Amino acid sequence: MDRYEYARQLFVQEDEQLVHTREATVERGMPAINVKPDLGKLLHLLVKIAGARDILEIGALGGYSGIWLARALPEGGTLTSLEIEEEYANFAQSNLERAGLGDKVSYRVGHALESLKQLEAEGRRFDLFFIDADKDNYPHYLESAIRLSNPGALIIGDNVLRGDRVLDPSNTAPDVEGIRVFNRRLAEDERLESILLPLHDGLSIARVK
Repeated sequence: MDRYEYARQLFVQEDEQLVHTREATVERGMPAINVKPDLGKLLHLLVKIAGARDILEIGALGGYSGIWLARALPEGGTLTSLEIEEEYANFAQSNLERAGLGDKVSYRVGHALESLKQLEAEGRRFDLFFIDADKDNYPHYLESAIRLSNPGALIIGDNVLRGDRVLDPSNTAPDVEGIRVFNRRLAEDERLESILLPLHDGLSIARVK
């Protein structure tokens, strides 16, 4: 048993809905890239700690992280999820509905950068963001999130170590470079207070001042 398994057994309990969503995602041939259960629990706690009422998720996949996020919302809270693949968005919605959370979540299908422009034009604002989509666009997603933020909002990014490839300066792949720029902006942008946690593939947490 390693440290992650020890912590998971003590603090993280996946119920039938979460297990079904995780397993069904793989069975459908979708990428097996759901957040780990302990990171799902951390997202859940951060929503509650922040008192978030309106969440924006960039990258839905099968809805696993969406369940963790939506379950932490108070009465009347909302989760807006952006997904480029219509098949994935429909599957995620079915899983949220199966978990009894259909009234809390709405999906927007299309490229996230376009959806973010639409949300900004609509005057939408959010209390918490979870970014888990195409890595080369993370810097653009960060800037959009800041513009869409309520004061004190949290911006959370997953996979910010890219299997430690960000540590190799000779690796200039677009996804790795995108994450490097994202991490550097988190560390240096005066509008943010940020930290990178080297858990699993890396999780960043920033607070908008």
